[in-house]
Amino acid sequence: MSAAGHGWTLDTELLPPHQQQVNVLENQGLVELAGREDRAELSVVEGRPVRWAARLTPYGHDTLVYGQSRPRVEPSPGEAASDRQVVELIPSQMAALRVFVGLTGQLRVPPADGLGEQVRMASCDHGIKRWRLYLTQEQMVSVAYGLWLHRMTGSAAEANRFGREYGVVYSSARASNNPSAAGGAARGGTGVSG
Repeated sequence: MSAAGHGWTLDTELLPPHQQQVNVLENQGLVELAGREDRAELSVVEGRPVRWAARLTPYGHDTLVYGQSRPRVEPSPGEAASDRQVVELIPSQMAALRVFVGLTGQLRVPPADGLGEQVRMASCDHGIKRWRLYLTQEQMVSVAYGLWLHRMTGSAAEANRFGREYGVVYSSARASNNPSAAGGAARGGTGVSG
């Protein structure tokens, strides 16, 4: 039997600053620190005094598994440059976009092909609090439409910001002249200005 066999990381394996970081994880319930009895047992196994030991809780384990298995949409540099644009959305824009793609089966002008998948696999840069997506032009137009729906029923800030940052704005007046273009017009075409 070894300490590692039971999932324990010992004081000899982590420097004190890392041990302090583990203490933060303990406060979140992701790691448990060895109590007096566990340290005594570990000391017997190790043949030396063990002053500190930690291991993942079931919640910490599941957090790692989930984080490692969560799909990420990261196109190759060539693909990103050729037909996709990096789009960074603030949390309120992402929330509105999730509502839009969640209504896919109920909308007459559904989200563009692949947009739902992009939303599900978006990654969040917590440092700048932005959700990063890699969108085609058709998907960008569809986002503008979804944010327009949000504007019509709530807040205009999300659509306005998207229009300022990416130059894609949905207009129902232009779309009414060409209803088939409402969900799939290219930037600058009917239904969308840019």
